[in-house]
Amino acid sequence: MTAPVIHIERLHKNYETAAGSVPVLKGIDLSINAGEFVAIMGPSGSGKSTFMNILGCLDEPTTGRYLLNGSDVRSLNGDALARLRNQVIGFVFQGFNLLPRADLASNVALPLLYCNEKKHARLMRAHAMLDRVGLGQHASAHPNEISGGQQQRVAIARALINHPKLILADEPTGNLDTKTGDEIMSLFKQLNQEDGITIVLVTHEPDIALYAHRLVKFVDGLITYDGAVMAAHT
Repeated sequence: MTAPVIHIERLHKNYETAAGSVPVLKGIDLSINAGEFVAIMGPSGSGKSTFMNILGCLDEPTTGRYLLNGSDVRSLNGDALARLRNQVIGFVFQGFNLLPRADLASNVALPLLYCNEKKHARLMRAHAMLDRVGLGQHASAHPNEISGGQQQRVAIARALINHPKLILADEPTGNLDTKTGDEIMSLFKQLNQEDGITIVLVTHEPDIALYAHRLVKFVDGLITYDGAVMAAHT
């Protein structure tokens, strides 16, 4: 039996403040299998952003166990962790995070700087990924020369460049109008269905969550719902 892409056991996260320890995650158990499309929702302060940072190996749990693609994250040194993050996870953020002075192909190729490929090979792969998201003809443009929706497509191409098993998307439609947001979500749906990429997406918009197959709701650092998206909206 294939191990889950994400497996979380009894995960706690506390932040230390001048007033003492503040619990943010209070004992989370969660498994996500390959090929799932999961939406995470919850009010501000519910712990979902902290949880996503831990999933992306950008933060560490205080206690608990996190297996990413079968590897215990806490047992890895810095280099191994960076390699796992680069090869297994693709990140997509609300703010696009593109380099304004670099053209689109160079932006997409950024994660390949950690590989031993020559620049020409990296750019060839970047062009192929821009074609994949419908922007091949804009490879030499700069971020300020394209729309917000197109910038998010570039960010998705960058996330795909290392053929990740998992995409973590944090409010990817938050800066987009409804029509453009739907186009981006249709692209995520296509990547999930056709490429089998596991997608975990944080959103505050119920209509966006409907693109997923599974919904996980956070309230006060705990999972209060884990099940079908449609069932949660009926």
